Amino acid sequence: MKYDPSRLVLLTPEITLRAYTLGLFPMAQSRNDEQIFWLDPPRRGIIIPQSFHTPRRLRRTMRATAYRIRYNHQFDEVVAHCAQQTAHRKDTWLNRPIMHLHHQLHKQGYAHSIECYHEDKLVGGLYGIALGAVFFGESMFSRKTDASKIALCHLVQRLIEKRFRLLDTQFISEHLKQFGAQEIPRDNYRLLLQAALKGPHRLFDDSRPQQPALTLTLP
Repeated sequence: MKYDPSRLVLLTPEITLRAYTLGLFPMAQSRNDEQIFWLDPPRRGIIIPQSFHTPRRLRRTMRATAYRIRYNHQFDEVVAHCAQQTAHRKDTWLNRPIMHLHHQLHKQGYAHSIECYHEDKLVGGLYGIALGAVFFGESMFSRKTDASKIALCHLVQRLIEKRFRLLDTQFISEHLKQFGAQEIPRDNYRLLLQAALKGPHRLFDDSRPQQPALTLTLP
């Protein structure tokens, strides 16, 4: 069945941006499920950029490996890689409606990718959505050792340079804990979120100021 974005009226860039400011984010049950649902978990994974920790072994890898970092060069390819099934990940939450949505948000200057290249080949990266002084991390992938981790380090460096105050990881994992990720209650997250959303910031110089001025109420 061909994907028709008009069938999913609740999955628009405007509503999605408003949802993020309220602490919600969309997911799907599986890659092949056309439906989406809004999540507002009782505990939230976050990283404070200024408290980010780079493991010693990864520092050595970054010095010894000739990876090239680019931003927003192959955004759709990064999303497609994140949606792929792998030996370690049998399914993903990125379905066609969400991928289409993130493509739209990228075209509007809200969604960004950080890409890791080896010999001019895309081997890892991540992407997410920037609003105010918050970066909402969506997903990452790696096709070569530590490629996604190195992309994460470069993202955080950019967040610090641009005075971002919060990196939302949605959930927490052992993988993220090594970088200083922590899990906090929903109410605490909302307080941090609202404070960090104040004031427009730009993650990249060619992106628009992030000020979603919407007043709708989500169902």
